[in-house]
Amino acid sequence: MTSTVLFDVPGPQARRRHNIGTFVGGLVVLGLIGLVLWRLGVNGQLEAERWAILFDPSTNVPQALGEALVNTLQVAAVAMVAATILGAFLAVGRISDHVWLRVPVTLIVEFFRAVPLLVLILFCLLFLPTVGVPMTAFRALALGLTLYNMAVLAEIFRAGILAVDRGQYEAAAALGLREGTAMRSVILPQAIRLVVPTLVTQLVALLKDSTLGYVVSYPELLKQANNLTVFTHLLVQTYLIVAAVYVVMNLLLSRLAVWLERRLGTRTRSRAAGGAAEGAPTGDAARPEGVPQTMA
Repeated sequence: MTSTVLFDVPGPQARRRHNIGTFVGGLVVLGLIGLVLWRLGVNGQLEAERWAILFDPSTNVPQALGEALVNTLQVAAVAMVAATILGAFLAVGRISDHVWLRVPVTLIVEFFRAVPLLVLILFCLLFLPTVGVPMTAFRALALGLTLYNMAVLAEIFRAGILAVDRGQYEAAAALGLREGTAMRSVILPQAIRLVVPTLVTQLVALLKDSTLGYVVSYPELLKQANNLTVFTHLLVQTYLIVAAVYVVMNLLLSRLAVWLERRLGTRTRSRAAGGAAEGAPTGDAARPEGVPQTMA
């Protein structure tokens, strides 16, 4: 199995240039942050009194932001789980040998990838109730996020499945595994391990897209922050806190991706080592022909 190299390993001079570029870029970023903080300080936005209001329990601001954070995590979690499961099924259906399955699945994936997410959310809220489907702001937002992201994740999973070495299919067939069993037990676990970084990137985008809940008046984090600025008039402080919360959540998702990638990689290597150990000859079978037992 060959590996694809996107670029050559940098030499000493290239690494030196990379280090210099990283250092200069870091200085530029720090300078911009310092400039922003200086301007905020000049305008009085960094005064302790302005920030204390947001953390004062008597103002109900912390409680409101906490409830909004829970609402955001709930709708994002539901959409993540549903979109991941449906995306995996759609990916398998799109590479199916059966035309009657592959063509409809392809149309579904391409349709929901092409429709803007905002249109899907409004469609779920405004149209589905007219055909007898009970709908709330939470359901409309979760369903819209699921429909759009399942199509994107289907393409991600399909790319991972196609990237699995063809020998894995042949090995599964040689063991007598049926096509569905081979896909579930052999191909999909390897495909998921290959697309973990891209998968988590899309899930991070899903989390950020939950801010579109404002169009259906769902009290997610950004919507609640906007409501709070009307009463507190602390626009900069409120939005900075919300931005920090989103950064922390995205960093946690990224760390989860790193842990999951290492976990899956370790499990795959352990299985490979176990299979090699089971296939290795032992005892008399491992002794070369003509070698006495005492020498072996």
